Amino acid sequence: MKTGKSLRSAAWFGSADKDGFIHRSWMRGYPEDVFDGRPVIGICNTWSELTPCNAHFRELAERVKRGVWEAGGFPLEFPVMSLGETNIRPTAMLFRNLVSMDVEESIRANPIDGVVLLCGCDKTVPSLIMGAASCDLPTLVVSGGPMLNGKFRNTMIGSGTDVWRFSEDARAGILSLPEFREAEVCMSRSAGHCMSMGTASSMACMVEALGLGLPQNAAIPAPDSRRLTLAHLAGRRIVEMVHEDLRMSRILTRQAFENAIRVNGAIGGSTNVVLHSLAIAGRIEVDLSLHDWDVLGRDVATVVDLMPSGRFLMEDFYYAGGLPAILRLLGENGLLHRDALTVNGKTIWENVQHAANWNSEVIRPVDNPVAAHGGITVLRGNLAPDGAVIKPSAASPHLLRHRGRAVAFDSIEHYRQRIADPELDVDENSILVLKNCGPCGYPGMPEVGNMGLPPGILRRGIRDMVRISDARMSGTAYGTVILHVTPEAAVGGPLALVRDGDWIEVDVEARKLHLDVSDEELAARRSAWKKPEQRMKGGYQGLYVDRVMQADRGADFDFLVGCRGADIPRESH
Repeated sequence: MKTGKSLRSAAWFGSADKDGFIHRSWMRGYPEDVFDGRPVIGICNTWSELTPCNAHFRELAERVKRGVWEAGGFPLEFPVMSLGETNIRPTAMLFRNLVSMDVEESIRANPIDGVVLLCGCDKTVPSLIMGAASCDLPTLVVSGGPMLNGKFRNTMIGSGTDVWRFSEDARAGILSLPEFREAEVCMSRSAGHCMSMGTASSMACMVEALGLGLPQNAAIPAPDSRRLTLAHLAGRRIVEMVHEDLRMSRILTRQAFENAIRVNGAIGGSTNVVLHSLAIAGRIEVDLSLHDWDVLGRDVATVVDLMPSGRFLMEDFYYAGGLPAILRLLGENGLLHRDALTVNGKTIWENVQHAANWNSEVIRPVDNPVAAHGGITVLRGNLAPDGAVIKPSAASPHLLRHRGRAVAFDSIEHYRQRIADPELDVDENSILVLKNCGPCGYPGMPEVGNMGLPPGILRRGIRDMVRISDARMSGTAYGTVILHVTPEAAVGGPLALVRDGDWIEVDVEARKLHLDVSDEELAARRSAWKKPEQRMKGGYQGLYVDRVMQADRGADFDFLVGCRGADIPRESH
């Protein structure tokens, strides 16, 4: 028997002693030669019937296995908790760090030489990458792909984006309940994640921009046969990566993250990518900050005309050329680190230098962008000393510089109680402020930052107001929404001190978010402030509140930051 000592799995399967006997004996459903020095490839699967976005992952996993077998590897599939924004309450973000722990320890504890991560719905992507980054083995990501375009009355509709529009039309009396229900069955036409440029699509693009996925990973629709082919090729490639010892730390460099930040600006990507990128960078020990997002993305034009910033959907994006066309565009304009390494062993520029744009309406030229200054803008001031974020491409231009009176809500429940009150003192120039929905406050930082407007405002045909919170919003949402205010209200950040009638000034171009209240008054309010009672004591949620970092640090657990490697655990026999 070959020992395959260069392989990590040899510590389990390569010895002729009692331990080798035990490990091989339990795996005797496979032929003898699988233990003969073959790389063991773990396939980390987030398939679940409770996560419809990932419902097709059984077949994807089988295609990965075919490729692994063909390349001389030994594929072994393993499950981890699956996070679907579709069903999980109170929010999938609450469990992102938990799943990352599941992934990290599953990889480290088992005889795995390389890993393929199968992820689709938005929190499955960062959680799997974070966990794998802490182990730093050869790793390749296969995204599940977007669902087919939604169609309602001969009009394209986008998941998430049109939910908010239909909901506000129904609340305004423009859309009847039967019509609202009719639209519901027209949106999700196939397996796959959201087909607008929400967080799932944005994170799939980040996978490709970071170099963790094969070319065209981001946009191939979930039902397209080419998604199966990509999974098959990924299975072949991961075996080669093990032989090359091509680890995550060689791919997830500072240059790779800078590429991803600029890509997010060009595609009009989700604000949630900010949180996830900071958390991933922390795990792989790359110095990345909220400031980098503002500086690097500031001059990137949004050229992908997709909902919620534009008109089209991910299926159209793929047919137009997908992310390779965007990477080539950035590379030709000096906005791409061309020599960044990718999982196929080539540089990112080698992969995309001949990519074509087949539809200049979907992927616009730089002189006719959706937004001249896309990306994510970081605002600071006495209301957000450590930063807050806004996505200008999804905002109303006339509100990007605005001064208005605050209408403050102490919680999402308080908002729901008050927002439809006809006596609520609010107009279209007011600024809606939501507190205690940050990482500690909710807990888990839910996607409630894009608060629905008061019904009276909607009935007047107004569809946007400035909204400020320490929460997140779905990447599929739109509006002039300022998010991730840090420090959050629940830990005593200035947001906790805002009262009805306070004047707030927003100036996106100047990166300013200012509460026009004197320092003396704020000090008096702070002395009277009381920390909200924790919603759940003990258990995982108790651990979460005790150890989660603020949004400007990616909302990871403080004890998970850093790359711990994949050292073989102590023998168990």
